[in-house]
Amino acid sequence: MTTDYDRTTGPTADRTTDREGAAPTWGPPPTAPPVDPTAAPPVTSPVDPAAGPTPAPEGGEPKQPFVRRLWRGRPEDPRWVRPAFLGLLLTTGLLYLYNLSASGYANSFYSAAVQAGSKSWKAFFFGSLDAGNAITVDKPPASLWPMELAVRIFGLNSWAILVPEVLMGVATVAVVYVSVRRRFGPGSGLLAGAVLALTPVAALMFRFNNPDAMLALLMAVACHLVVRALEDGRTKWLLWAGAAIGLAFLAKTLQAFLILPPLAIVYAVCAPVALRRRLGQLALATGALIVSGGWWVAIVELWPASSRPYIGGSQNNSFLELTFGYNGLGRLSGDETGSVGGGGGGGGTGQWGETGWDRMFNSEIGGQISWLLPAALVLLVAGLVATRRFLRTSTTRGSFLVWGGSLLMTMVVFSYMAGIFHQYYTVALAPYLAAVIGMGAGLLWERRERTWVSITLAASVVAAAVWGYVLLNRTSDYLPWLKWLVLVGGLVGALGLVFVGRVPRRAALAAAAVSVVAALAGPTAYTLSTLQEGHTGSIVTAGPAGASMMGGGPGGGGGGGRGGFGGFPGGGNAQGQQGQQGQQGQQGNGTNQNGNGFPGGGTGGGMPGQGQGQGQGQGHGQRNGNGFPGGGTFEGGGMGGGGGVGGLLNGASVSSEAKALLEKNAGSYTWVAASVGSQNAASYQLATGEPVMAIGGFNGTDPSPTLAQFKKYVADGKIHYFISGGGMGGGMGGSSSGTSSQISSWVESNFKKVTVGSATFYDLTKKASG
Repeated sequence: MTTDYDRTTGPTADRTTDREGAAPTWGPPPTAPPVDPTAAPPVTSPVDPAAGPTPAPEGGEPKQPFVRRLWRGRPEDPRWVRPAFLGLLLTTGLLYLYNLSASGYANSFYSAAVQAGSKSWKAFFFGSLDAGNAITVDKPPASLWPMELAVRIFGLNSWAILVPEVLMGVATVAVVYVSVRRRFGPGSGLLAGAVLALTPVAALMFRFNNPDAMLALLMAVACHLVVRALEDGRTKWLLWAGAAIGLAFLAKTLQAFLILPPLAIVYAVCAPVALRRRLGQLALATGALIVSGGWWVAIVELWPASSRPYIGGSQNNSFLELTFGYNGLGRLSGDETGSVGGGGGGGGTGQWGETGWDRMFNSEIGGQISWLLPAALVLLVAGLVATRRFLRTSTTRGSFLVWGGSLLMTMVVFSYMAGIFHQYYTVALAPYLAAVIGMGAGLLWERRERTWVSITLAASVVAAAVWGYVLLNRTSDYLPWLKWLVLVGGLVGALGLVFVGRVPRRAALAAAAVSVVAALAGPTAYTLSTLQEGHTGSIVTAGPAGASMMGGGPGGGGGGGRGGFGGFPGGGNAQGQQGQQGQQGQQGNGTNQNGNGFPGGGTGGGMPGQGQGQGQGQGHGQRNGNGFPGGGTFEGGGMGGGGGVGGLLNGASVSSEAKALLEKNAGSYTWVAASVGSQNAASYQLATGEPVMAIGGFNGTDPSPTLAQFKKYVADGKIHYFISGGGMGGGMGGSSSGTSSQISSWVESNFKKVTVGSATFYDLTKKASG
């Protein structure tokens, strides 16, 4: 047992456990009774080896059935602990499963890759967007693997795709509970788990098929394992932590490395072993990280490029370039070749919203994650102050440093990154924030007799209540009474906490209960609103309509008509006007006036403003010149809002006639169709179940295939149709500038046009007449 020493109060035992789940203890370790040297040795009986094992002493407790042990937990625990934990997991699972199928295929970009991986093991391994293995998604494939295995077993449907994400959410809640409970008690663990489960962005992303669910789970696992390593200095925990981060790299590349600095520094300073051993263990953990995350990278880089799919998101068909460029340093600087434009640094406003120290609290992000962030920061500081006199090896303080350091590091990077940033990225903060809340509240509660502690507890509740009021006031039409309940309830609870160390236990518990309810009421309401609606497309947000509006970025709002982005700025002196929010199905139109719009000249159409309420708003932009490929009007919107032509951020509706056209003689072709941009291609692939080539990858800006390669595919009879529209036409700074447009122009000039409803196809097996 590790012992801390508080110089102001005398020796106190660091909260430790001898095994997972055992109840924490305070006070010095028990001492053995003194031995009387004159006493006779104890009498022992000879053991007959033939007599078998020695029977349990009379009155010993027989081993209980598994189900009873599962329900009861450890004998030393209070009877309510295990049922409460199981109830937390069950409630989280049921909440996240509620109305799950309303999201359909969610992000069709990743769902198409899941469909492809369920058909082709090669597509499974590489993360290909189609079973013909033309191009991969712009991330490594680990997050796709659980969904692809589920689809192989249960078939392609919304539940098979999204239930694995729900299970990851439940697992993340369990990991946070176990880590906090181990050192701070079951009440703290339950509070941390509830905070995580009821965080709006967590309820969004643990029901969605982006890579963020797996990333959040593995980051929580890594933090828990580092805390375990701080307890006893065992190398195995650190090795497993390195392996978890390496696997997280295969889910979302360099974002997995954000917490490496705090984890490494904390272990190097606080681990209970000699410095040389600490450094050696960190080196071994780094090796485990490289092996667990690098084996796939090595295979892909060594695999002949001619026999594998093109690496989507890269400009040179290199996963390393994708990792350090588009998905790496470019996200920080905003210099993302092939992307849709960066943001503004140093407090500026860019395509992806304002950057600066307050980014996590602004109108774009605040409602997603920041409800309890002020309280967490107060509790983190208080926890570090309360443990300031503990020994270097204190695992209690180490826990605050691990979880709190991960929270601060990720928050700072998110606040200042100038590249692509979506509101849902903040789900990465949720496990760290929840753990800090649980640890801080638990530690201060046990010391509540001290005046500064009770005042700090009250201050954290006031911070949560006031900030909850501010966030709810931003959506003043949404449950207008709730903000007053949160504010008044929080202030009443905080007043009770000021005197919590000097009142009877029941009164203290009542004050704590009122405080917790007031603090969680706001995020719970937003979470329940999130569960009520489906979410589709590439950019999704949690909470009620209008809760998270980001200006200046690309179009397309969250599924179900959530708040959209404004139009891209036009060239010259004119700024693109923001697409207005549609109300009750009304339309919001974004235009770029008198400028160059999207690359290619002419007047660029604004990206769509999304509708809210019962209807789905659409944005319309007339394309004159060479902006979008395919000619005519580009329509955005969600699934069902494009007349068969998909947008950059959302898929297209596919009519039954178009589906029948593509399915005819599908077995004779490697790809039944090709289309610019992944979202458009994904929609047709999911509708038909047949491979559709995404020219130029997600944005239409990747140089794959080249015009020469595409001509060869057509000459070899591998592609049946070309679908007009979609993507960005190879613009926005990609080195492939013009590749997708060249293919579109060549097709339009040489092949027969086929119109099915509002969708336009070109039959690549039939030359245009004349």
